[in-house]
Amino acid sequence: MSFAAKLRARWNTANTLVCVGLDPDPAKFPDAFADDEDALFSFCRDIADATAEYACAFKPQIAYFAPHNGGEVALQRLIAHINAEHPEVPVILDAKRGDIGSTAEQYAVEAFDRFGADAVTLNPYMGRDSAQPFLQRGDRGCVFLCHTSNPGARDFQELDVGGEPLYQRIARTISKEWNGANNCSLVVGATFPEELGVIRGIVGDMPLLIPGVGAQGGDVEAVVKNGRSADGNGLMINSSRGILYASMGDDYADAAARAARELRDTINRHR
Repeated sequence: MSFAAKLRARWNTANTLVCVGLDPDPAKFPDAFADDEDALFSFCRDIADATAEYACAFKPQIAYFAPHNGGEVALQRLIAHINAEHPEVPVILDAKRGDIGSTAEQYAVEAFDRFGADAVTLNPYMGRDSAQPFLQRGDRGCVFLCHTSNPGARDFQELDVGGEPLYQRIARTISKEWNGANNCSLVVGATFPEELGVIRGIVGDMPLLIPGVGAQGGDVEAVVKNGRSADGNGLMINSSRGILYASMGDDYADAAARAARELRDTINRHR
């Protein structure tokens, strides 16, 4: 099943728009993992198992795995575990790749073949040829940065390019020209709800990945109001820290499940 089909099926069957971000920081792990040499995998596995019921997607961030010895192997094992135990929930590898064609081909192999992700986040700055190795994998998702949640997003993303802001040009180009296989999505920060509404108007029912809810201050009601598609879906609203570290005690997995369920219910009240 393609990423797009898997995601839409998840929205409808599980009635959830929650994307669970897997950004493991060992310094924040519960004491139970203090002497666990396999803590990266074990902690994330437990969180994934506890929250799968409430997730429309999982989003492991490669930067939280790569610095650690054996970290990329742990990431590979984690995605394999999710694919085996929760195959209905798509996995988005948050890697923000974007490079020239030959290098991009290798990054596509990394994301889709080595790690087994259903989708990957990408930077469109270098243009169509840098994205082509990903776009041509029609069954896999290409999630492009559009208007991000960080304060510096305005530095470049809102620059005028021929009468419209750059982020709008990105949204228009990707939705109208790059999305031939219907496997494209965009990253739009929850901290910019008005821009989110503009982007939704440009891209129709294209899926949008929304970081910035919770610790970064994004408002759930504003996100849903401005970003939902006509059928009330269309969003993957990401929460990482608020779910991962809902408790530092032995109940960390149960607390994560509660946090994911509460976010799902909050979102659904506004759909």
